[in-house]
Amino acid sequence: MQPSLLEMRSITKTFPGVKALDNVTLKVAEGEIHAICGENGAGKSTLMKVLSGVYPAGSYDGEIHYDGALAQFKNISDSESKGIIIIHQELALVPLLSIAENLFLGNERAHGGVINWPQTYRSTEELLKKVGLRDAPTTPVEKLGVGKQQLVEIAKALAKDVRLLILDEPTAALSESDSQALLDLMLELKAQGVTQIIISHKLNEVRRVADTVTVIRDGQTVSSFGTQDGITEDRIVRDMVGRSLENRYPARERRAGDMLLEVDNWSVFHEEHRDRQVIKNVAFNVRAGEVVGIAGLMGAGRTELAMSIFGKSWGHNITGNVKMHGKSVDTSNVSRAIAAGLAYVTEDRKELGLILDETILKNVTLSNLDEVSRTGVIDENAERTVADRYRNDLNIRTPDVFQKVGNLSGGNQQKVVLSKWLFAAPEVLILDEPTRGIDVGAKFEIYTIINELSAAGKGVVVISSELPELIGLSDRIYVMNEGAFVGELDASDASQERIMSLIVTE
Repeated sequence: MQPSLLEMRSITKTFPGVKALDNVTLKVAEGEIHAICGENGAGKSTLMKVLSGVYPAGSYDGEIHYDGALAQFKNISDSESKGIIIIHQELALVPLLSIAENLFLGNERAHGGVINWPQTYRSTEELLKKVGLRDAPTTPVEKLGVGKQQLVEIAKALAKDVRLLILDEPTAALSESDSQALLDLMLELKAQGVTQIIISHKLNEVRRVADTVTVIRDGQTVSSFGTQDGITEDRIVRDMVGRSLENRYPARERRAGDMLLEVDNWSVFHEEHRDRQVIKNVAFNVRAGEVVGIAGLMGAGRTELAMSIFGKSWGHNITGNVKMHGKSVDTSNVSRAIAAGLAYVTEDRKELGLILDETILKNVTLSNLDEVSRTGVIDENAERTVADRYRNDLNIRTPDVFQKVGNLSGGNQQKVVLSKWLFAAPEVLILDEPTRGIDVGAKFEIYTIINELSAAGKGVVVISSELPELIGLSDRIYVMNEGAFVGELDASDASQERIMSLIVTE
């Protein structure tokens, strides 16, 4: 049994009106990978903010013992000086700076106030080699994909002589191949003696890399166990949500009705590189009561397709035809697309889907202000009634609708985005990565909402990088590769192998 590097004892953290952590304990052994699992809002990120000094000593009750001594971190610099480095889900890189500049920002290789660039570049090359990146140190970070940016963050941690590396949802925005590469790197770092804490909702990844799992529910430690004992995903799920989810995808009667949406000969060129065609003569359709999935690797063009259809909000030189109920409709801007019966839930809820500094109430009614207005003036009582209805119907966990959306967990933020577009009363709802970064309990609730929409005769399009999710939800699945549809499968005939085979052979 390895000695403990970290012990968090009876940690309690209270915000006005909310006890986020209630007597939480966590013990992490030297050199292990320790997973923390729990539903959105369970307190996982709050616990890590306590550990890393974001919430300083004195703002919480309980004790942190690190490397055998009582630790009282006053800020992030304090914890980093002890080798505790946290990589948040939203990466903290400066896009316009180079890899080298990002790696040593605030930790410059300098003498007498002058940066030693040759030393900086040599050190950068050594660090990039450790994480498997071959890009030049002078490469601007904005030129890198999300997977490579994640590796730059880890290299940045290594530059600070990390002993305890905390990764918060590290694969949430990564492709399957990038996710596997990152997990491989975690195992390599473990072999080098780096202790790691991973917060993740992807239980298959947890089982692959973690030595120990601690489950937190409603701000309390529920269980902690070693994965060498053959722990199943069902056991973790049961501890996370307090009940067994016998079926991850709620059953529904699959019954497609009349044709709703038809997209024909749809082509889109890149916004900046205007000679590059991103979407190539795509055609698809959605019937009333049908859930249609779109599968493909990152970069296949799925998001670009959805955004270009929804009000031509992405792309250049967009051509093609959109029909609703057999008649051509104008979707040339977002207002017209909404009027035509379309809605789009973006994959980037924080940047594009929500106004984080506004309340739930303001966000929910944003897509359909006419419905809560009288002679151009918003009726505050009507607005409150609508927001309360969706808060109850979608089980948004919050004391009231006056909470700022930025203070909600990821799963509850996603429900607010869904509420906003459901209030617009669309006939076809396009969901782009609807369950990214949310836990299994919240996923089940969103799957139930999708089923309710299809039962009400709506058409639903689901874009997802999780193939089991597409197979579990969809009636039909279109497979996309390099901007074109390369196959269509009935859900009853679909498998991960068949989908991947279409992608790699076409």
